[in-house]
Amino acid sequence: MNEEQADINLKPELQDLFPPDTYYTYKTIGDMELNLHVFNPPNHQAGDKTPAAIFFFGGGWHGGSPRQFYPFAREMSNRGMVAICAEYRTKINGGVAPYECLKDAKNAIRWCRQNAEMLGIDPDKFAAGGGSAGGHLAAACAIIDEFNHEDDDCSVSCVPDALLLFNPVVDNSPDGYGYDRLQERYTDFSPLHNISAKTPVSLFLVGELDTAIPPASAEKFKAAVEAHGGECELHIYKGVEHGFFNYSRPGGYYEKTLATLLDFLKKHGFIR
Repeated sequence: MNEEQADINLKPELQDLFPPDTYYTYKTIGDMELNLHVFNPPNHQAGDKTPAAIFFFGGGWHGGSPRQFYPFAREMSNRGMVAICAEYRTKINGGVAPYECLKDAKNAIRWCRQNAEMLGIDPDKFAAGGGSAGGHLAAACAIIDEFNHEDDDCSVSCVPDALLLFNPVVDNSPDGYGYDRLQERYTDFSPLHNISAKTPVSLFLVGELDTAIPPASAEKFKAAVEAHGGECELHIYKGVEHGFFNYSRPGGYYEKTLATLLDFLKKHGFIR
């Protein structure tokens, strides 16, 4: 998935188009601070109970940047949501395995719920999303019980109320993505292999020509969610590959996926 690195970071001339409104540090590990980049709707205040969403960037748990979802976050905030782009440790910036990435993601969601009043968000209307490996983290927060920081307050749920998945890694088996790093422990880490009735309503966007996350894995995920009584809205975009939705990609797919995302959020009561 190396081809998506440029998309994740946004082209330099685009980075200043979507500045966050504020930042919060949700965890300090050694001398490393992990921050949340927050986009607020107009006239937003602490104490509000505004629906919110958090996004985790892609990059194969190897690298990446929260800037990947800045364009989506700003559009969502303009429509009345609080949108958050999260930092987490990766192999490049922290020398960590994918399991530690998931621990950070769970910690970020719990921190947001614990600080809901300060953030002005509704802790019971909180979605999580991401692209590629970041989509895995969002889905795994909802589905995987293991991999929590030892100092996490696990009485605070890390299960989001909806999933916003952009070509997410959902299958970590030998037939999927990431098995070379996970080996036999993939069964504990793979969302597809742990779906249950608690899986929240999900939006799944994938490209027809994606070889990293083939549409077949998306269809398996949807079928498994529905077999447990859940809902998964799947969109397969014809003629496009991995990372097609990123702002810097040609073809207008950022606008198309944004429209689909906003329709999904309206349908489930996150925006009016």
